[in-house]
Parts: sequence; C-alpha cells; structure tokens
Amino acid sequence: MALITLSSPHAHGHNSTRKVMLTVTLATLPGLAVMTGLFGFGNLINVVLAALVAMATEALVLSIRQRPVMFFLKDNSALLTGVLIGLALPPLAPWWITLVATAFAIVFAKQLYGGMGNNPFNPAMIGYALVLISFPVQMTTNWAVSSQMGGSTAGLSDALSIIFTGAGGSADAFTGATPLDAYKHLISNKTAVEVLTESTFNGWLNGGWEWVNLAFMAGGLVLIWQRIITWHIPVAMLAGLSLCSLTLGWDADMYTPTSLHLLSGATMLGAFFIATDPVSAATTPLGKLIYGAGIGILLYVIRSWGSYPDAVAFAVLLMNFAAPFIDAYTQPRTYGHTKANRGLNNRGPKKPEAK
Repeated sequence: MALITLSSPHAHGHNSTRKVMLTVTLATLPGLAVMTGLFGFGNLINVVLAALVAMATEALVLSIRQRPVMFFLKDNSALLTGVLIGLALPPLAPWWITLVATAFAIVFAKQLYGGMGNNPFNPAMIGYALVLISFPVQMTTNWAVSSQMGGSTAGLSDALSIIFTGAGGSADAFTGATPLDAYKHLISNKTAVEVLTESTFNGWLNGGWEWVNLAFMAGGLVLIWQRIITWHIPVAMLAGLSLCSLTLGWDADMYTPTSLHLLSGATMLGAFFIATDPVSAATTPLGKLIYGAGIGILLYVIRSWGSYPDAVAFAVLLMNFAAPFIDAYTQPRTYGHTKANRGLNNRGPKKPEAK
C-alpha cells in the first residue's frame, strides 16, 4: 500500500514481480521436501490443493472485476500465497480447511483491497488466522508426527484418505502434539529431562522440526543472496525472539528453551518467507529492523503466555498494523536533501538552504 512516495533517484532492478514470486516459491521447496520426508505427504497435498484453489479463486475474482485474468495470474502472487498457506496448515487438516483459508486470503485479504501491491496485511496469514480461530479442533489435532518422534508417517494413500474422506480413526496413528505445544504444557509439572523422554521428543529436543527449519533457513539465505529479500527482517526477528528467550526464559525447567523456539514450528518459514512480504512489511532499513524485532518479541510473548503454541501468524499481522507508522518515522535522508522527511504530518522533503 503506497502510503509514502520516495523521491529520486531510483535504482532500476532486473527482477520482475513474476520472477520474484517464482523464486520465492522455489526457495520453499527444500523445506517442503524435508517436511514430506519426515512427516509424510500431508503438506505436499495441502500445497498442491492450496495453490490450485488460490489461482482458481484469483481468476474468478478477476473475471468479476473485469480485469485481465492471465495478466495477473502470471505474476505468481496467488501461487505463492497458496504455497505458504499449504506449508503453514497442519499436514493432515481436512481439505475444506485449506479451501476456506486460501479462498478467504485471496478474496478478502488481497482482491478486496485492489489486488497485488494494495493489501495492508499478509494474505496467507489472514487466511491461516481465520481457520485457526474458527476451527481450533481441526487446526490443533491434525499435526503429523515425524519419524524422529517415534511415530509412523502417513504415506500418499493414507494422507489422501485422511484429508479428503475424514478417516479420523486412521489419522490418530499419524498425528500428535507439536514440540512447542507439548513442551509448553508438560513443563508445568515436569522437568526438562522428563519432558524429553516423552514420545513427542523421543530424545530429540525438536522432534525432527529442526531439519525442517534449517531447510527453510537455507532457502531464505538463497533469497538474501539473490537480493530478493534483505537480511534486516529475518535477523531482527530471530534476534528479538532469541534475546527474549535468553533473558526471560533461560530456565528450561520453567520455559521453552531457545533452541526449541528457533528450530520448531514455523519460525524460519516466518522469518524468511512470511515476515518479509514486500507489500505488508516495513520498507526502510531501520524500519525493517524495528518491524522484525517486534515480530520476534510478540512471537515469544504469545508462545510463552498466550493460548497459541506457535503464533507466527498473529505476530506478523500485529506488526502489519504498525508497518506504515514505522515507515513514516524511519525514512532515511533522500538524495539532495539535508534532513530526513519523517513523521505523519511532514509536507515534503526539506531542501538545502540557499547560501
């Protein structure tokens, strides 16, 4: 949402929107591959379904708005939204959860505001938050266990059956609590050593989630290397989360340890792929640092004292509210002017005084 107009000079880049969105989508594949290998085919099915629903919904709304359908579909923004929703949802969530989350994200969080570049909030996280609040049972009881948790993973036929037919009995064999959820509830009456003996961890602090997060981090580092995103938001977010954990939750017998915060749940997916959304995030260098740190702090607060064990979606959406304000007060000094144009009531850049 273009609230601030920057003055010249402007640098011309070689990346088109289509190329950027496709590159970000491809960068999620290492994480998706590891999730499929450790947790079964649930997320892969969700990603394919969400991507198809996102593009179909976008095409329908564009037709109703009498806009060129193929022109906007080719920018790959709807595809990326679907992929992010598919990655964020529980692997064995019912198909209609994916449909509702994706359709709502495209219609109400994107197209209702005018389409690509006009949405003030991250569409994927709006869709995810909707189904998390509306259908808490389906969103908290369909998390697949990994082979490192001592459980069995759902094959393709099992995952298809559970997702599309609601075979609840067979789902119980492949599902369980996530490490973040289990640790948060078990540590209230057990020590850290005792918690790690639970089947959710099976001796591993992150139950296989560490490999998923490292894979998403690898994809995110490629995006930084390709200059698709900058380092500011991911580093600030992870630093804010780590600092809170090390200072407020240093005792593993009372609070979730730092390694579990960093390498479980959607931490790295959120840091490199969700929080860095170029439309809804802060855009100035200093603003990105403040924005990312705010997400990290909110993430720790909600995880530690809130009702949700992960909360990446809520932390990102809350900071989406603050992004325009942050940008307004962190504008750098533009070329040819002596002072930065900051604040909500400035009437324009201050030009150098005549001698």
